[in-house]
Amino acid sequence: MSAAKRPALALTPGSKIRVRSAGPDDQALTSSGSFRGLVSIGGDNALAIELDGSDGDEKGRVRLVPIPAVLTIDILEVAKAEEEKRSEPETASGYFR
Repeated sequence: MSAAKRPALALTPGSKIRVRSAGPDDQALTSSGSFRGLVSIGGDNALAIELDGSDGDEKGRVRLVPIPAVLTIDILEVAKAEEEKRSEPETASGYFR
């Protein structure tokens, strides 16, 4: 598939992601789950990730990863943006007014 035909990537709420971030003692911390959005805390932004429990973390817990601590983000499954879901045309009843 050529670069022109690839859909644009977007990190949308509900997307399944795996984030590696700076952790304690110079080790990377891996967080896998569903991206919930960006959160601002005291002027600093963080990724909100609802953990899926695959890394031994508590399933359902929301982890905030500060943006400056992010090393990598793997987008495993892209969720459709909320605006795209709403903009889909509804089924017409057979005629138009």
